[in-house]
Amino acid sequence: MSLFRSLLLLCLLLPCAAFASEGGEGGGEGGEAAAPSGIGYYTLDPEFITNYYTEGPTLGYVRVKVDLMVDNAADIELLKRHEPLLRDAITGLLADQTLEQVRSQQGRDDLRARCKKAVEALLTKEEGRAVIRDLLFTNYLYQ
Repeated sequence: MSLFRSLLLLCLLLPCAAFASEGGEGGGEGGEAAAPSGIGYYTLDPEFITNYYTEGPTLGYVRVKVDLMVDNAADIELLKRHEPLLRDAITGLLADQTLEQVRSQQGRDDLRARCKKAVEALLTKEEGRAVIRDLLFTNYLYQ
């Protein structure tokens, strides 16, 4: 009976020991997760929806989903911290567009380049270095 109790106790404690060791390793992984390396993406959520300039009484709107690409995934935390500032700059640029600029591929490319330049300038001013590699429009609708 003593052998049975010993085996039973061992069977009950073994999973607890394994769980405890995973928790210890998880803490180490958590430290590594705080400083990931490699390319990362951050989506400015929710999507941007704003009016643009039109002629006449009709209103036009544009809806854009923006993703920011960084060389170091650890920089995503910087983007989160400065998201209100970035959103304000992008919203202002979107609202300044005309119907022709919104409709054309060249206008869309120019807008994306201007948004990227504005975001780069703001982040350089706030952080003292370049943070983003690219700014992508992953969804672009207008009406």
